[in-house]
Parts: sequence; C-alpha cells; structure tokens
Amino acid sequence: MSQTRKPGGSTARPPTPDDEAARTRAQLSHVDGAALGYRLDPWWWLVAAVAGLIIFLIVWRADPYLDILVFVRDGVVVTIVLTLASFVLIIVLGLLGGLGRISKNRIIYFISSLYVEIVRGIPLLVQLMWWYFAAPVVIQAIGVATGVASLAQYRANAIVLAIIGLVICYGAYMTEIFRAGIQSIHRGQMEAARSLGMTYLQAMRHVVLPQAMRVVLPPVSNEFIMLMKDTSLVSVVAVADLTRRGREFMAVHFNPIEVWTMVALLYLVMTLFSARLLAWLEKRRTPGSTT
Repeated sequence: MSQTRKPGGSTARPPTPDDEAARTRAQLSHVDGAALGYRLDPWWWLVAAVAGLIIFLIVWRADPYLDILVFVRDGVVVTIVLTLASFVLIIVLGLLGGLGRISKNRIIYFISSLYVEIVRGIPLLVQLMWWYFAAPVVIQAIGVATGVASLAQYRANAIVLAIIGLVICYGAYMTEIFRAGIQSIHRGQMEAARSLGMTYLQAMRHVVLPQAMRVVLPPVSNEFIMLMKDTSLVSVVAVADLTRRGREFMAVHFNPIEVWTMVALLYLVMTLFSARLLAWLEKRRTPGSTT
C-alpha cells in the first residue's frame, strides 16, 4: 500500500474503507442528534406532568374533579376561541400600527402614536368594561341622533365586544413590537431593494418584513401566552369562559379549593402547551437553530 508524504517529511496513511465508514457513521450520528434536538423540546415533560396531575385528580376523586371538568369544558373552548380569534386580529392591527409608527406621513404617524399612548395607559379590565357597558350606549345614542334604527336598537354581543376589547388593548403593545422589529433591520436592506427597482411596499413585503418576523417572533409568542391568561378577565363582562364557568360551579357547590385548583391546572396545561408549540415554531424560523 502506497503512502503519501505530508509537508515536513511525515507520512500519512490513505483512508481505508473502514475509516470512511466510521466517518460516515459519525456524521450521521451528529446529524441525527441535531435533528432530534431540533424536533424535541425537553420541557414537554412539564406539559405531560401537568396533564398527568389532572388525570390523577380525576381518577382519585371523580367527585368533584371530574364534575368540574365536565362543567367547565365549554368554558375551555370559549377561552381557546377567544385567544385564537383575538390573536389573529391583534397581529393584523399590530402590523398596521407598526408600519404607521415608522411612516413618514405625519398624519399616519400621529394617529398610530396617539393610539399606542392612549390605549397603553388604560388597564385591560377597564377597557373591557367600557366596551361592554359604555360602547352599546354610545352606539344607541348615535343611532337615535342619526335616525338609524339598527343602531338605535343595538344589542351587545358579549363575545364580540370582548374580542374587540382584547384586540384594541393588545394591538397597542403589538404595534410597538412590530415597530421595534422593523427598525432593527438595517436601512441598507431597504435601500438595496429600492435600487433593484422595488417599490416601498414591495421592499417592505419581500425584504424587510420577512427578516423582521424572525426578530419579533419571541416577543409575539410571549404576547400570545399573556393573552391566553388575560382572557380570564372577560368573565366580568358575561362571557362564559373558563374562569366564569369555574365561578358558577363554585357558587353552587361551595368547594373553592377543588374548583380553582382544577381551573388553574387547565390554564397551566394550555399555556405550557402553547409555549412549547411556539418555541418549536421559533426554532423552525430561526436560521441555524439546532437546539
């Protein structure tokens, strides 16, 4: 077998088939390990632990834990629907507000900034109560003043008004998240896109926003978790969410420990599951992430 000489006089044995096979196995092992870490989040065990605790309580004492779960399950559905519907609208409003906050048009910039400054200064609970109790009165007054019968006879829909309140409030915070994310992209990206003949909107859509989305994904994910928890506040405006259904069950059976333990665990398992799902999505969207 011939040998090759390295610079400096030392000899090196040419690779044998066994060496090539060992190198291939090492590479495959590294790739598989990275792919496994890419797919699996070790904190899923906590989601499973909380779900297991709920099952244990139900098996251990079906009365009242199973009764509570059956009673509040429609409230769980309402909570999830409120969160998802509100979050989609919040993303749209936040993106429009973020673009308005960096706009060179003074009117658009002023309106966007005024919206953010006012809404962020009012507690969410107060905003929800205003939309439920005050907004219908204002709408009816407008209908009477303008002679529009449909407005004068307006009746509030609790779920719709709750979604409006959540979207208006969280949209202000999402506006600032998108503004910061867009401004974090170097202006040279926009200049390069414009030099290629793109319009401002085309450059924003195809160049700036895709990069900004990677930047804002972690805080946006955090806002989703906070929104899911804050939907509990809609229970004060006649929305039969998880919190309100738990309160109704307690008012009848007078067992606050069991009721609020189950409600807390249900919120916890939903938020933990959402957090792990969003963390997985964040890793998918982050270039070079393998953990």
